[in-house]
Amino acid sequence: MQHFRFSFAVTFVLMALAGWWGYAHGGATGLLQAVWVAAVLGVMEVSLSFDNAVVNASVLRHWDAFWQKLFLTVGIVVAVFGMRLLFPLLIVALATGLGLMDVWRMATANPAEYARHLTGAHAQVAAFGGAFLLLVFLNFLFDEEKELHWLGWMEKKMGQHGTETLAVLMTLGAVFACVGLVPAEEKYTVLTAGVVGVAVYLAVGWISTLLEEDPPEDDDDLTEAGVGAVVATVARGSFGGFLYLEVLDASFSFDGVIGAFAITSDVVIIMLGLAIGAMFVRSLTVFLVHKGTLDEYVYLEHGAHYAIGILALIMLASVKYHIPEWFTGLSGVAFIAVALWSSIRHKRRLAA
Repeated sequence: MQHFRFSFAVTFVLMALAGWWGYAHGGATGLLQAVWVAAVLGVMEVSLSFDNAVVNASVLRHWDAFWQKLFLTVGIVVAVFGMRLLFPLLIVALATGLGLMDVWRMATANPAEYARHLTGAHAQVAAFGGAFLLLVFLNFLFDEEKELHWLGWMEKKMGQHGTETLAVLMTLGAVFACVGLVPAEEKYTVLTAGVVGVAVYLAVGWISTLLEEDPPEDDDDLTEAGVGAVVATVARGSFGGFLYLEVLDASFSFDGVIGAFAITSDVVIIMLGLAIGAMFVRSLTVFLVHKGTLDEYVYLEHGAHYAIGILALIMLASVKYHIPEWFTGLSGVAFIAVALWSSIRHKRRLAA
């Protein structure tokens, strides 16, 4: 439990703030309702982001102590306040042309209007996040250096014949298919958002090559480092790897923000509840790293990446079709559960 002590302490403070906010706006009834809703949102965020924690842990376990601490300190501030509060405000500001303070006043004084603008930008954000997450999944699937293959020979063949270039082509194809689902007036913005999602993924790799201690010496090495540099840079601590995990977290977090408005329109309670969940996701990441859980249960990383692949497809499809948040959350948990079961069977076979 020592890995979760700080999260419980922060949860106590945030729940107290939620209670104070509820009491100030609705008396004792408002206090109880605010505390309950914040708790529900925290649980929802953990369920939606559990696979995110596993992927984070699979990356962090290879980093040195400095980059681990940076991600778990500065990274949590970015995750809680940047992705759960500032990021949605920026989206509404871009959609409406208003300043951040004006958007904040709208969110607190007229949350229904704020929610309408935020959900109105869902297609663009879903295209961005879906494209980024799909590249994360495909590059994991096409990694020929993987020694373990959850799906056996089929996954092994995909690793042998798939490349980073193929992953980009498939993702762009998915983005174009996504564009075909939206009305004519949204096609350009959705296409732009999807292409930007691909560009951000590639930009992280490019930034990483610039910051590497041992840059490529010849053109062949430089070409190899270009498109697929994300795969290499997340294998060790670096600024590029830090950016990679933050963008990954952003792609997960917006889905939770949208889902939260189905529960409450109070933006303050949404931020506090999702922040509670984000803290426990970070603590779960630390727990997985320090306990060596991914080394013991070898298919958990596979299950998390397949959950990310399903989430990417769900996000791309959600530009037109409404997919319930419970289905999104349960699909990720299901992949993790099956991967855990497969890992236990693998351990037993080795022991036998």
